[in-house]
Amino acid sequence: MNVIVRDKAEYHEQTTKRMEKHFVVPEWTVRQKLALAGRMLAADGHDSGLAGQISARAEKPGTFYMLQFGLGLEEITAENLLLVDDDLNVLEGNGMPNPSNRFHLWIYRAKPHVNSIMHTHSPYVSALSMIGVPLAVAHMDTSLFHEDCAWLPEWPGTPIGDEEGRIISEAIGDKRSILLAHHGQLTACTTVEEATILAIFIERAARLQLMAMSAGKIQPIDPALAQEAHDYRLKQRAIAATFYYYARRVLRHDTTVIG
Repeated sequence: MNVIVRDKAEYHEQTTKRMEKHFVVPEWTVRQKLALAGRMLAADGHDSGLAGQISARAEKPGTFYMLQFGLGLEEITAENLLLVDDDLNVLEGNGMPNPSNRFHLWIYRAKPHVNSIMHTHSPYVSALSMIGVPLAVAHMDTSLFHEDCAWLPEWPGTPIGDEEGRIISEAIGDKRSILLAHHGQLTACTTVEEATILAIFIERAARLQLMAMSAGKIQPIDPALAQEAHDYRLKQRAIAATFYYYARRVLRHDTTVIG
């Protein structure tokens, strides 16, 4: 039997084409995606009372969708989101925006490619942030963060002012994610889907890291292989399909999320 051996790049190209063909996902609105994101994060244990915020750019430039302050992640629906301007003034909806969303605005202004931000105080990320250790990428499931997760070693305080926004927007640099010392995590991405999946997986990465640190020394992985895995895991169609998987889990329990 003759075995055909191809360059791995051919298989990456083949996989991408097949994903585009077979990974069909619904055409949800930004509102619906953000509502689903909140429910996914709540189900994954990211809630911390009213702490943490999720947001996305709205259709009109300079406007954003945000969860009203006073509601938890598991209460979000497409209908109860607020539409706000670039100074957190409410344009549509009832209630007040979370004042900590102000630092989101700094990131949006500095990074035009960012269309969605997820910031949570999930438990394993928060625990890792307390011991002064950056995120370690040493497993295939954490390769999404290879050379793509910034580290802010000093806590600037409650991010309701402009100084905290400046510090965090500069600290994240060109990365998609950041671990915030004594605080939590933040993802800033081109799509709601990407920001959500990275938020889910950074919590998993922190959990794996703490488990590994308790058992022994974390062994590094080959940077070239880590970069390959990073790019593979972040294929946009794969991210969208993963988001759809978590969305199905949400919608099995509550279809009112998306209106």
